[in-house]
Amino acid sequence: MDIKKTILPDDKLKPLYQDPLKLVFGRTFTDYMFTMEHTAEKGWHNAEIKPYQSLMLDPAANVLHYSQEVFEGQKAYKSPKDEILLFRPQENARRINHSLKRMCMPEIPEEIFLQAEGELVKLEERWIPRAVGASLYIRPAVISTEAALGVKPADRYLFFIILSPVGPYFQEGFNPVGLWVSDSYTRAAQGGTGEAKTGGNYAGTLLASKIAKDKGCSQVLWLDAVEHKYIEEVGAMNIFFIIDNKLVTPKLSGSILQGITRKSVLQIAEDLGIVPEEKQISIDELIEGIKNKKVTEAFGAGTAAVISPVGRISYKDKVYIISQETGPWAKRFFDTLTGIQYGEKEDKYGWVYKVQ
Repeated sequence: MDIKKTILPDDKLKPLYQDPLKLVFGRTFTDYMFTMEHTAEKGWHNAEIKPYQSLMLDPAANVLHYSQEVFEGQKAYKSPKDEILLFRPQENARRINHSLKRMCMPEIPEEIFLQAEGELVKLEERWIPRAVGASLYIRPAVISTEAALGVKPADRYLFFIILSPVGPYFQEGFNPVGLWVSDSYTRAAQGGTGEAKTGGNYAGTLLASKIAKDKGCSQVLWLDAVEHKYIEEVGAMNIFFIIDNKLVTPKLSGSILQGITRKSVLQIAEDLGIVPEEKQISIDELIEGIKNKKVTEAFGAGTAAVISPVGRISYKDKVYIISQETGPWAKRFFDTLTGIQYGEKEDKYGWVYKVQ
């Protein structure tokens, strides 16, 4: 694929951040972006890297009214050898296509997806933080742009990629956070769009997330939509528990996002010395396990936070303490994954992708 490039003179480039670990997540953006259009007649075409700028959308654009949109989240890292590293980008290419298919949108060939983000990240190399704990966040997204009212798949789309240097996702850093269990609001139901990475899934969580923050918690721990009984995931992460010395996580049900970090944790678990298990976990089972000390750790796993230890669960106006300190398994998984991502540990799984 030929990508047209519009390059800025050096004096028009934005100043870099001072301390990468103090960057607020998702608030600083780099100099350039990638865009590519799709029509029924031409397919994907007009690939371009250009200065970061506002999008021009008709007020009747389909995405603004019917939410035909998907996105991904990735990170770029700098290795000790000054290489640009991506973590399992092929998985993101496959997952965005899974989301696109579910939202009745045109899929993007994997090689085009990888080329687009690779060339953009390489051009923006100066923005990649070198401090462990900071990285260059990559946000690919596809939106429907046809200007027409009426509930139907659009016939025009825009694929774009923007980049944002980021520090730690949670203000707490790598310290235990609190989760509030919602037993009334629902994130997603089986048969819906829960396993697609689409914006509507997140818009519907905002009110419950506000309630969680008002209660002093960082995120919502979601239960299933039918019985409000079984644990599903956290707002920005999949969830794991150490129960009776096993690594336990809710099994995928069609309403849980197929997290790439989740998949990676499960794949390396036995190499680290713990048996992984995917199963239904009821909130009552979790609370009872915390009370009788069978649940010794909990942590979230996702691209933004990598691994985030969970110290307490708030449920029905009661707070259940798991641990006030980061647990050994959370730290082990965090150290292993970030070591691979930053090129500091051996990548025996073949997950690291070097941008050439």
